[in-house]
Amino acid sequence: MPYLEREAARLFYEDDGAGVPVLLTHGFGASTGMWAGQVAAFADRYRLIRWDMRGHGKTECPEDLTHYSQAHTAEDMRALLDHLGIEKAVIAGHSLGGFMSLAFNVAYPERVQALVLQGCGPGYRRDEAREKWNERAENRARTLEEGGLAALGGGAEVGESVQGSAKSLAQAARGILSQVDSRVIDSLPGISVPTLVVIGDGDTNYLDGSSYMASRIPGAINVVVPGAGHGVNVEKPDTVNGALESFLERL
Repeated sequence: MPYLEREAARLFYEDDGAGVPVLLTHGFGASTGMWAGQVAAFADRYRLIRWDMRGHGKTECPEDLTHYSQAHTAEDMRALLDHLGIEKAVIAGHSLGGFMSLAFNVAYPERVQALVLQGCGPGYRRDEAREKWNERAENRARTLEEGGLAALGGGAEVGESVQGSAKSLAQAARGILSQVDSRVIDSLPGISVPTLVVIGDGDTNYLDGSSYMASRIPGAINVVVPGAGHGVNVEKPDTVNGALESFLERL
């Protein structure tokens, strides 16, 4: 199995196909398995790179909180592209992975050919809103520590994924899921690359945030998938793959 050794972490990734590279980042509580339907549909003409964030899937990382942050995650994405010799890629992500795709674009806009943002929001501008979100993230972490992986829950994408340690997931909730500033939401009007926003019409937690992103990112394509929840690419793969194909063909 391929791993990238980075500081104290061993990042698990999968690299399939050839062509325009697409870096796929999963959501909280998911892993590379959530993208199996996209690999099957597109690996004959695109290069699909899936990876597991710290605390997730097959990636190995010490459980000390100092190893978990949004900054670590953006640097992991950069390091993975460097490791694979990729200068520029389509940066795509689901939920937390979608937010991190935006954060990566803030840090490394020159490495981004296009953005695909699925089932996510852009974070918060106000301190009070971030505090409420972070309280939920901390509650999520405690639930995992007390109940183990059985307490994970989640959407269809979680069911397609594997996890190692509930403690590591809890630290990912505290260190990566938690909001730290407004850089991402403030960056939206300045995004200059083609952007596809995808969400299920039943994904009530993120519908407003997704709509906000689509309205603020210049030229963004907004696709709302009927009859789908949070794990939209797993629940409605044909619809999502159709939107992806149309978008990627234009690049």
